[in-house]
Amino acid sequence: MARTKFSEKIIINSSREAAFDYTQDYGNRLKWDTFLKKAELIDGATEAGIGVKANCVAKNGLGMITEYVSFNRPEGTAVKMTKGPFIFKSFAGSWKFAQLESEVTEVTFIYSFELRWPFGIFQRKVNSKLQTEVKQRLLDLKNYIEAKLPKNDI
Repeated sequence: MARTKFSEKIIINSSREAAFDYTQDYGNRLKWDTFLKKAELIDGATEAGIGVKANCVAKNGLGMITEYVSFNRPEGTAVKMTKGPFIFKSFAGSWKFAQLESEVTEVTFIYSFELRWPFGIFQRKVNSKLQTEVKQRLLDLKNYIEAKLPKNDI
């Protein structure tokens, strides 16, 4: 099966340090990430970083264990799936934070995946669904940071 890659981005009125720190604090994750019903660091980890694993479960019940393979505050992070739904042969994602102005940041989520046989026949549908979810997650992040957090908290 072919590997699929897509990206989505959004402009958030926040410094990139604040946006990065907020997204990487798992105590905040379920406040803004409406795609998930569970998000936790595992194996005794208390903060995100290279080699740290996270367990995230989507509202549809599908869960995935990921491991941080990159953690460069405040530029970005990257994770790879170590255990997940059988449909995925592989899954990886990165989040990039680009400072456009002092309090304006472009946040880009980039995901790539490969489906196991015979699920490849659903590749377009899976890609479309994931891309829609990513767009909504970015919008939720923007809305939460800009509207719901006091400026001194971000």
